[in-house]
Amino acid sequence: MIKDINMRILVRIWKEYFTSLPKYYLLIIVATCLAGCKSGVQKSKLIPADRKPNIVFILIDDMGTAQLGCYGSKYYQTINIDHLAESGLRFTDAYSVAAVCSPTRAGLMTGKYPARLHITDFIPGNPGIGYPLKEPDWQKFLPLEEITIGEIMQSNGYQTALFGKWHLSKDRVPPGSLEQNPDKQGFNEIFITHKPSPSLPLGSWQTAEKDAHNVDTLTSRAIDFIERNKNRLFFLIISHNSIHDPLMESSDLISKYKNLPVADDPASNPVIGAMVEILDKSVGRIIEKIEDAGLLGNTLIVFYSDNGGKHSYAAQTPFRTGKGWLYEGGIRVPLIISWQGIIQPGTVSNQMVSSIDFFDTFLDVAGIHDTLQNRDGISFFNLLTDQSYFIDRQTLYWNYPHYHEGSGMRPACAIRDGNYKLIQWHEETLLKKEGALELYDLEKDPGENNNLVKEYPEKAAELLDKLEKWKMETRAQEPVINNNYLDSSKISE
Repeated sequence: MIKDINMRILVRIWKEYFTSLPKYYLLIIVATCLAGCKSGVQKSKLIPADRKPNIVFILIDDMGTAQLGCYGSKYYQTINIDHLAESGLRFTDAYSVAAVCSPTRAGLMTGKYPARLHITDFIPGNPGIGYPLKEPDWQKFLPLEEITIGEIMQSNGYQTALFGKWHLSKDRVPPGSLEQNPDKQGFNEIFITHKPSPSLPLGSWQTAEKDAHNVDTLTSRAIDFIERNKNRLFFLIISHNSIHDPLMESSDLISKYKNLPVADDPASNPVIGAMVEILDKSVGRIIEKIEDAGLLGNTLIVFYSDNGGKHSYAAQTPFRTGKGWLYEGGIRVPLIISWQGIIQPGTVSNQMVSSIDFFDTFLDVAGIHDTLQNRDGISFFNLLTDQSYFIDRQTLYWNYPHYHEGSGMRPACAIRDGNYKLIQWHEETLLKKEGALELYDLEKDPGENNNLVKEYPEKAAELLDKLEKWKMETRAQEPVINNNYLDSSKISE
């Protein structure tokens, strides 16, 4: 049995000499050869074959914790999502592995840090010109050589489907998108949708009054998929375009939220309130279908967001800023997991988990042995079966070597180590300006208002050293000084 060869390298070697074999068959061969080999540090209890569950993963676009009742909101009405939290496990310290969509989705699909993949911005990103720093030449699609969670589940007997947003192809629409679409990455059924365009003509099917963000369409697709596969194992990702802008929903529902008494709260937005309610109804429909099919006791349900909400639309209370930023408002996200009979209802965990952890967790949930792929995530499966279990994780990292026009975010990287978090700003670092580092104690200061760099320089130096070592290990890309940049303030009239 092969034990010491990295699966990714092995697949590439085999592809070079067996190019006629489709990747699906290669994956089956490799998985068979490497069955029983596990590269992770932690060993998880595997589910018996007769208890392998279905997995339904509900992925929301641009939703922070402030938009949910179960996380403390008195404004947003999320009855079904709150019920999901009451029936399972809610995380207070769940993170997206990036503050924008494509890197998070790449990390989720592969279990790897976006820095390792060099997919570090939304695809295709901003032009990146006219700034003091020049962004690196980053990867603008998910290579087919990367083994996804869809392929692993598919090769182990699961019917797989992804409905909704993908955002990991070179282009968003055909024909440019076809080569990297999810049907090439392990999903039997796909239906790709996109956010509505403000330029759509009046009367178009995609309007505020007609399922603008495809929530109902995707939900109906998911329900049909569950019905057709209720007697088989299935792995379903429902990847919503909502609550991403443009903010659009039916006028009657928006009026309802405009009239609520707490509408003046900076975290409250009537249009987002209407959009969230539609999403909540979708979650309710999915749960009802699972229950009606008699599958509630054999289905793991996950509710998660790809990054924080856009703070210019609604404050991400109690966190600072939102989407695009490496402050907590951009990367701290809701995570709820329910599995009837396995997860104790109404439990809450403050342990750190990230997008990159779902890959290994789902493998353990499905009783699939690791295949030696080089991944960065940690399985938190044992936490699902025993809420007193401690995840062997101290540190998480982020890398964003870009400018994000929508939020104003500048190139930076970050590390959370225990309760401390360090942000390194690349402009200040490369141009040798003040304010290159920010240090926060998240336990005492979740809003990141009190920079402790001067108070605890040793701690800042310690975290910076860890961050630099991680960047070297992952070959993280960084921006460089833009020699063509002209500071207009220095140009004589």
